[in-house]
Amino acid sequence: MTDTATERHEELMRRAYDLALKSYHEGGCPIGGVLADRKTGEVLGEGHNMLVQEGNPVMHGEMAALRNAGRMENRYHTVLYTTLQPCFMCAGTIAQFGIPQVVIGDTVNAGSDETVVFLRSRGIDVVILDPESSRAAQDCIALAEKFRAEKPELWAEDWGGL
Repeated sequence: MTDTATERHEELMRRAYDLALKSYHEGGCPIGGVLADRKTGEVLGEGHNMLVQEGNPVMHGEMAALRNAGRMENRYHTVLYTTLQPCFMCAGTIAQFGIPQVVIGDTVNAGSDETVVFLRSRGIDVVILDPESSRAAQDCIALAEKFRAEKPELWAEDWGGL
């Protein structure tokens, strides 16, 4: 990965993290997403998990970013940044819309690597930020870990009762 790509990933994951933190401060699940143009880095849509705020179990951070981006002919030129490894619902949506790249801040707090394997099997470039070198990844991991400890029942509800 080039320094420019690394810097862009760090910047846009920081933006997703800020959205996750906003959700956390609202009493919601701290998961944020940003949909950006893959070449320019322009933000096309962003959002955070809305389970608590809207009472909506399918409005995960990734879904909120896609909703905010709105209609477009296709998403073949985009990259999706997510603070937490996508669940199967979100991974399926990423595959369905042909989003070619996903950048993940936290895989530590996910139950398994199944969705990463699924995305890669569909030809999607999955970039997992390294917590050894990415401050944004460190923050994503710490926030999800804190939330899981504070509200395990809400964490389980968001992940379908797992």
